[in-house]
Formats: sequence, C-alpha cells, structure tokens
Amino acid sequence: MMKYIFVLLFLLSSLFGSMVKSKVVSIDKENKTLTINIKKVNVGMSGFVVHQFAQNHSSILKNVVVESFDADKSIAVLKMTRYDDLVHSALPKGKWEVHVGDDVLLAYAYSRAMLIAPSEEIYYRITKSAQSVQWVHSDLFATILSIQGHPTPIKEDFEKMAKATSVGLFFFYLNERLYTLDARSFVILNISPAPLKQENIQLPFYSRIKEIDPSWWGEGSDEMQDYEPHYYKLMVRYNAKNKKLYEIIKNGDEKLHFLLDEFEIEE
Repeated sequence: MMKYIFVLLFLLSSLFGSMVKSKVVSIDKENKTLTINIKKVNVGMSGFVVHQFAQNHSSILKNVVVESFDADKSIAVLKMTRYDDLVHSALPKGKWEVHVGDDVLLAYAYSRAMLIAPSEEIYYRITKSAQSVQWVHSDLFATILSIQGHPTPIKEDFEKMAKATSVGLFFFYLNERLYTLDARSFVILNISPAPLKQENIQLPFYSRIKEIDPSWWGEGSDEMQDYEPHYYKLMVRYNAKNKKLYEIIKNGDEKLHFLLDEFEIEE
C-alpha cells in the first residue's frame, strides 16, 4: 500500500509540480478576463500576471484562475482578480494595467502542499511517501484557526493559509480517496483512490494542536460535528459542476446525499 501511495503522489507531483508560463494574447476588460495560448492546462489552476518594466524589474499585477480551456485551439480563458498578497502601506500602489505580451505564471508553488487527514497514521503514511512534495505541516493551519477562533475551517481560513505559507495545493483525504485542490481557487484538479485503513478521526483534522477555542460568533466558530460531510460540503461549493464528485457523493454514504441538490450538473 505504501508503494501505491508513493506512486500516486509521484504522479501527482509530476503532473502539477512544474510552473507553467505563457503570454497574454488578448484582454477583455469588461469581463475581466484574458486569454493565453497553451497546449495543456487544467481548469481551476491559479497564478499571476507579471509585467516586466525593465531588465530585472517586474511586478505582479493580477491574480488569475483558468476558467475554460479549448484543447483544439490551445486557448485558455483566465479570470483576473485583484492581487493582494503583499498589501503594505510602505509599498507603492501603482495603477498599472495588464497588457498583451505580459507574462502569465500558472501552477505557482504547486510543489508546496498541505494535507488534511483524519488521523495521525494516515497523515504520516501519505506525507512520508512523497519526498518530492514539500509538505507544510497542518499544525500551522491549526494555529491560523486558533487565531481566527475557527474550530471548523472555512474557505477564508484556507486562503489565509495559502497566503501565509505559499502553499499551492491542498490535499484532502476523504473516504479512501485523495482530492487535489488548487489552493487559491479551491477547484478540484484530481481525484485518486487511496485505500488506507481509517480507525479513528481527529476533528477538525490531524494536527498536534488538540484544541481550537471558538470565537463568540460567526461562520467557522461552531465545533465541527463530522469530518467527511464538512469537507465534502466545502468542496461542492466550489466544484458544483464536477461530475466525478457528484457521482462519488451520489453513490456514497446516504448522510452526504443532502449535498446533491447543491450541484449544477447538466443531464
């Protein structure tokens, strides 16, 4: 089984580990999108638009996420959003706009990942089998949750984790499957079987921080009641058109069937 997990994660790191670079081909300011020419890319991959001002002088202008990909034409459409990872009063606030010819970098920091696992055994069996992945320990995420007062992690907590630690991918272990998610878009990039024996569950996930005190109010402040339903619900919210996820939930435990109404699947 360890050999199986090693091969699985090696393939995943090979698939998503290399940063992809292309040029802006066109810009739609009204819809805040741009296009690039590229032979292969996954919908949901995130990255940046970088403008080169002069030799050795460049700046990130926008965050981008792949919205669609036409394999026949080798054209991808990317949605642009505000880049706010390095917000600081001492930094210049230029009003530079994206131009045709600017660089687009996708799959940034995909070599760095964090695993959400239900137990210590599963956590270490997976992370120790993949030396090519730079694992950021879930203790750091538990620390962020403690500061926020969120014993039940929400999407915004994962965003804070990604920004604070430059994590590019999140891996979720749920019901003998490993889900690979882009850390910024939360879009599922891959679902693979990972049949490991699960004997116990630590909520909200395995970490060496045993208790996260809740805040007084707000989303995420309630104690998590069940491991799988929470993370499936979180994934469905950002992957409502994912047919494979829909089939997994449809054919799985009946306690997850309440999520089927959240999908937007075309028959």
